[in-house]
Parts: sequence; C-alpha cells; structure tokens
Amino acid sequence: MTDKKSPDSQHLSFFALFTSVMSAFIGVQSNANRERDFSKGKPSHFIFIGLFFGLAFILTLVGVVKLVMAFASV
Repeated sequence: MTDKKSPDSQHLSFFALFTSVMSAFIGVQSNANRERDFSKGKPSHFIFIGLFFGLAFILTLVGVVKLVMAFASV
C-alpha cells in the first residue's frame, strides 16, 4: 500500500479555485474546468470565494462612484 493520494481524491488549489470563480464571474468557464470543479471541488469553497469576490466587486464599484462624484463636486 502506498500513502500517495490518487489524482481523483486531490482537492483544487487556491489558484485553481480563484481562476474558476473569476472565469465564472465573466462567463468564460470551459467545460473541462467545470467538470473538474464539480468532481474535485467543495461547494463551500466556491460559495465562500464567490461571495467574497462579489462583495469586493460591489465595494469597488461603490468606491469608484463616490470618487467620481467627489471629483464632479455633486
């Protein structure tokens, strides 16, 4: 018996999770990556990263709008 994990039992790295979530945000996720995500990824990880980056995106937009409004003196 070996202690090595089989490729099917390995989890996705943070970089792979990050790129999958970013690809999904803009709608360019490939079918192969989507299948990899469903077979190796944990839904809770995708949900957490998706919520975090969704919130970061919204806060960035709010900040940009406030900055533009301050420069426009409105």
